[in-house]
Amino acid sequence: MTIEIEVDTEYITLGQFLKLADVIQTGGMAKWFLSEHEILINGQQDQRRGRKLYPGDQIKVEGFGDFILKDR
Repeated sequence: MTIEIEVDTEYITLGQFLKLADVIQTGGMAKWFLSEHEILINGQQDQRRGRKLYPGDQIKVEGFGDFILKDR
């Protein structure tokens, strides 16, 4: 099942996404989390917490599930 995450800005960063999706509790955990878990964005691995994500992007977080960004 794909979980829809709504955003009301043009884009969010991967670090912001992880917090918004309740994968991590604080933004400070993003760097550690990304070094320990595989993240696929639109099928390609990316570990940069500053990576810009746009509505329509599909994110797979190892051990947490599949997500898609949607406009609010």
